[in-house]
Amino acid sequence: MTASPQEQTPAQTQQTGGHPQRWLILGVICLAQLTVLLDNTVLNVAIPSLTRELGAATSDIQWMINAYSLVQSGLLLTAGSAADRYGRKKMLIVGLALFGVGSLVAGLADSTAQLIAARAGMGVGGALLMTTTLAVAMQIFAPEEQPKAIGIWAAVNSLGFATGPLIGGFVLNHFWWGAIFLINLPVAALGLVAVVALVPESKAATSRGTTPGLPVQGDRPDLLGAVLSTTGMASLVFAIISGPEHGWTSGRVMTPAAVAVVVLAAFGYWESRIPHPMLDMHFFRDRRFTGAVAGAVLITFGMGGSLFLLTQHMQFVLGYGPLEAGLRTAPLALVIVALNFTGLSAKWSTRLGTPVSIGLGMAVMAGGLVSIATISSGGYAGTLLGLLLIGAGAAVASPAMAHAIMSSIPPEKAGVGAGINGTVAEFGQGLGVAVLGAVLNARFAALISVAAVSLPGALAEAGSAEERARITDAFASGLESSQLVGAVAVLLGGLVAAALLRRAERADSA
Repeated sequence: MTASPQEQTPAQTQQTGGHPQRWLILGVICLAQLTVLLDNTVLNVAIPSLTRELGAATSDIQWMINAYSLVQSGLLLTAGSAADRYGRKKMLIVGLALFGVGSLVAGLADSTAQLIAARAGMGVGGALLMTTTLAVAMQIFAPEEQPKAIGIWAAVNSLGFATGPLIGGFVLNHFWWGAIFLINLPVAALGLVAVVALVPESKAATSRGTTPGLPVQGDRPDLLGAVLSTTGMASLVFAIISGPEHGWTSGRVMTPAAVAVVVLAAFGYWESRIPHPMLDMHFFRDRRFTGAVAGAVLITFGMGGSLFLLTQHMQFVLGYGPLEAGLRTAPLALVIVALNFTGLSAKWSTRLGTPVSIGLGMAVMAGGLVSIATISSGGYAGTLLGLLLIGAGAAVASPAMAHAIMSSIPPEKAGVGAGINGTVAEFGQGLGVAVLGAVLNARFAALISVAAVSLPGALAEAGSAEERARITDAFASGLESSQLVGAVAVLLGGLVAAALLRRAERADSA
């Protein structure tokens, strides 16, 4: 008896060349993911409005942003494991529903406490969406089409990054701040209907209901592993977020960092001792897996930190407004979207092989960061060249990296694999913003010969036009140093990942 398209197992999907409606389903899950990505970027545009209309203090604004990222990053592994166990379609529906309800509460909030709580609830939905969308994509496509599918999935990330500030700026010009959350509602509702109608259910088998071709797993969920991973990752991300503002040796940073080290070590020990772990520690013995993870951390470190600095470069050095800066950053995302939606990046990756694709792509990205750092001070031309290079490199390297992680994990663990991919991205981006931001602040403070201070604060205290010009030049020099550090990190990440993946391929062939 042949399973229906709504009930195909991963093994049957690969044997039949993929789900019959796989490209339509991919569009649906990308729509679901787009809601998360837009929310990640659109809130930054609304900070002035939130400060004015809700009377939000700086600490309130930080928690509005951090509540979401802390909850999402902490729950990614747990969300992926839950999707594998209880069904990826079910968790996708739950994620969309939670995200929609959280958006409604956030849009109607009349206090900072309500908004922070709503953002935390949205983080739960975001964790489920980020893991299930990639897991479903791996299930419905045959191996030969997976690189192109992952490329499109990755391109949606860039599309969200590019369009979030633009949509946010447009909405805030015509409506009140709550509208930036309410625009998620129609997208989430449409995604729910489409997921229910089109997306097939898939999950790992249990001993109470085995699926042909999948190994039997334990009946009990790994609750202690879920608690440890969530606590450890949330503590780690909190320490990284707090570092630039409070100092890396402060108690606010050292305490959660120590908690993270102890709890994550306990998590690793626990997972290696139980028969059916949430995260199989044997994955880390696979050179393909470790190479892809190492490269992914460094690529997101360089990308996350450098793009954070790029927005400041656009506004403070080149003098663009927020909306104009968003428009001038868009070419980076448009290159990624064009190369991945046309399948060109997947074709190049297939011809070059994964190690060369990752190494070459990250080298091109590093060249783009160097271009922005060294030749963009005279105007937008150097920045544009850098954006195009970063986009081209990321279009090749990022999907190849994600595919390397996902293909090194058994299909029945696709949710956990997506959780690992998301956790690595969150960790790398947070670390990049923190470290490169610290490099910027240290360089800036050294050049103006005062304690670390923000650029607006330093300009406000300047007594003459010459002093303001000197301060702006010092800030531009700090940005240059930070971008170059990011370029080195990206280049090293490419070399490390390519070398490890090459060794893994040789070992497999031998």
